[in-house]
Amino acid sequence: MTATTDLVPDSERRGLIGSLPASWRPYASLMRVDRPIGTWLLYWPCAWSVALAGVWGRWSLFAWFLLGAFAMRSAGCVYNDLVDRDLDRQVARTRLRPLASGRVRPRAAWALIALLCAVGLLVLLQLPPIAQLIAVASILPVLAYPFMKRITWWPQAWLGLVFSWGALVGWPAVTGTFAAPALWLWLGSIFWVIGYDTLYAIQDKEDDALVGVRSSARALGRRAALGIGLCYALALVGWSVALWQVRPEPLALIALLPAALHLAGQALRADPDDGELALRLFRSNRFTGLLLLLGFAAVGLSVAS
Repeated sequence: MTATTDLVPDSERRGLIGSLPASWRPYASLMRVDRPIGTWLLYWPCAWSVALAGVWGRWSLFAWFLLGAFAMRSAGCVYNDLVDRDLDRQVARTRLRPLASGRVRPRAAWALIALLCAVGLLVLLQLPPIAQLIAVASILPVLAYPFMKRITWWPQAWLGLVFSWGALVGWPAVTGTFAAPALWLWLGSIFWVIGYDTLYAIQDKEDDALVGVRSSARALGRRAALGIGLCYALALVGWSVALWQVRPEPLALIALLPAALHLAGQALRADPDDGELALRLFRSNRFTGLLLLLGFAAVGLSVAS
């Protein structure tokens, strides 16, 4: 394989990764440095929980959780590539990833994970003990995630559990105690993740079928758009309960309206045969997260004040 072709074609030749020294590029590619959407999607439930709890002067938590989301999402990507490197070699979109192509050795990948986890530990030390314990409890579900697509048609549900975990951590990070709104926020976020990751899985349906990988997109088939819409509706129910427990007034629920309209637009436009559209809709969820943050902050800060 030549120096030209042993690069991940859609990332390492251009943009941020392309500007790095050649020896750094495979590691930056493993971390998906050029694809920050995963960091944002992991970050938003943390930020929502902090905002809905009222912040109470702990504004630095937004920055700490963003750093933690970047470090742990990056570590998760490296770990996922370690587990999946044999499968990745069989899929056109992933066969040139650094571990699948052999440009990075597993030992080096594990060292990178350790470094990223050290950054995560720094963030963990900024939190109260109960928030630390809840955060650490996510480790086993995270480690199990890459294997879910081999044993269940709904690995997106497991991803929802782990990618929404920050909703359970943000509230006690502010208040020092756990409360029901954080649980409902987490439950709503789980269904949001299932919805948007089903969109993401649409683009890989054919390759997944060839290598025997299961996904909600394959399970739903022609009903994928309906399934996505149902997941988003259930997410809104969970978030509505969280808001109501913080401020039991109908006016508080209006905070969800902009995000609800955006999610409805995604579900109505989703096409199980259009992978490019599905990817664009998936990426638009970083904007959904921002709309929700503004809504949760409006309610949480109004109560805190």
